[in-house]
Amino acid sequence: MAYLLTFATDKFDVSKETLNDINPIAGEGVLNWIRERLSGTGFGASAPATEDWGWYMDVEGNGASYLVGASGEPERPPPDLDWVVQIHRNRSLKDKLTGKNKLTADDLLVVLLEKLIRGEPSFRDVTSEMEA
Repeated sequence: MAYLLTFATDKFDVSKETLNDINPIAGEGVLNWIRERLSGTGFGASAPATEDWGWYMDVEGNGASYLVGASGEPERPPPDLDWVVQIHRNRSLKDKLTGKNKLTADDLLVVLLEKLIRGEPSFRDVTSEMEA
């Protein structure tokens, strides 16, 4: 289960990103932007790393750990990109078997990231959804 936030913006210059050595998908800039804004919130994030679907970072806070991913797609005329930020809550095998600690729309990290993204004036067409 993941929480997805999507938006469009020209805020990030993907030509300045580190090359994703697995698959040429952007996302490092968005994660660095999020990482900076998490400072002082009680959540800490690792440096972004590559994945075949984009970029990810580990986030910890409020007694939980998460994977936060980002990927950009050039669906719009340049310089705009469509971005997807995904939030996954890490759960133990026992949690999964017992159905505990599932990610919810009122999770503190979800609420914080949605507030940050919706509050950024240069982000347009923001949507959110819980993916099963």
